[in-house]
Amino acid sequence: MWEITLPRTIVIADEASEYLKLIEGRKAFIVTDRVIVSLGFVDKIKSYLEEAGLDVKIFDEVEAEPSVENVLKCVEIVREYQPDWIIALGGGSSIDTAKAVWVLYERPDVKIDEINPLTKLGLRNKAKMIAIPTTSGSGSEASWAIVITDNKEKRKMELASREVVPDIVILDPEFTLSMPSRLVADTGVDALANAMEGYVSRWRNDISDVLAIAAIKIIFTYLPRSFRDSRDREAREKMHYAAMLAGAAFSNSQIGVAHAMGHAIGALFKIPHGRTISAVLIPSIEYNLREAGDRYIELAQAVGIGGENYEEILRKFIQRIRELLIEVGEPLTIRDLGISREEFEKNLDELVDKAMMSTGTIANPRIPSREDYVNLYRYAYEGRKIDF
Repeated sequence: MWEITLPRTIVIADEASEYLKLIEGRKAFIVTDRVIVSLGFVDKIKSYLEEAGLDVKIFDEVEAEPSVENVLKCVEIVREYQPDWIIALGGGSSIDTAKAVWVLYERPDVKIDEINPLTKLGLRNKAKMIAIPTTSGSGSEASWAIVITDNKEKRKMELASREVVPDIVILDPEFTLSMPSRLVADTGVDALANAMEGYVSRWRNDISDVLAIAAIKIIFTYLPRSFRDSRDREAREKMHYAAMLAGAAFSNSQIGVAHAMGHAIGALFKIPHGRTISAVLIPSIEYNLREAGDRYIELAQAVGIGGENYEEILRKFIQRIRELLIEVGEPLTIRDLGISREEFEKNLDELVDKAMMSTGTIANPRIPSREDYVNLYRYAYEGRKIDF
């Protein structure tokens, strides 16, 4: 049995953010970062909320890779302000921060590392949540995952609770038009990995399959266009929807070894999530073929790839992914991330330790051993084809 959890309301349209004029409440707390403020997005959202009659307070100090300390700083302000709406405005970092803050606001007796699927939190006694993504990647707006960095342990905590899925998601493509091409690529690859790993996960289901396939078809078509031309409004809009679909897909199935490995690299070397995922994506697929080859065949066919036999289809599919990553300037190896061989080998044991702790390890179609992870990292560093 698998419980499917999705946002209660998803608003999709040009100027979808005007939906905020209909919100009923007393106080709204916006969680965002200074880049989003500089773009004028916060002023726009604030004006709609004030038009609805709400008092508004803003926290604009979200970090690119939000830390425990960052969350705790924000929650102190929230507790003093006592809002009945928490509004996440920004990329996955802002949304994840807002989710964690929401939990600690409602449950001051809960520590951040205690947020898990088995603990009943009883949210919504004090506030509800609205997520307004401005990037098209993490899908955090539709998921029950929270990723927060523990700087002391140098690890990314994979927290989760079905209760943190936002009440309202607003997908306004206007906010994506200012994304630079590098951010489009990084976030787009994250969305692709979310959908692909959700589709092959051991915990997949019919609903997550539908969401994942829809996302993958859109991403293969529109990511290159969105990367090439910020004025291509259709491509930016489609990628925004695809990211949400991919987030809902993996949230209702699970991530795999690409995320497990990527989270570890990002935590240790402070590299953006999408780029770390890109560096290990193809090796993760090659590793999984033994147990999930038929699932990858289905993904290949979904994006129009055929062949005389399964081996040819899989070869073409992996090549198509490689070409997509090259087209949007994403790394193909860990070496491409700028990590020296010396630094890589020095940190290899710690990378493996952190990957082994990830949910993606146990939900992956092929369960990796410690030795497998050592080999996966080394092959991914060098760009060698997986042969084990």
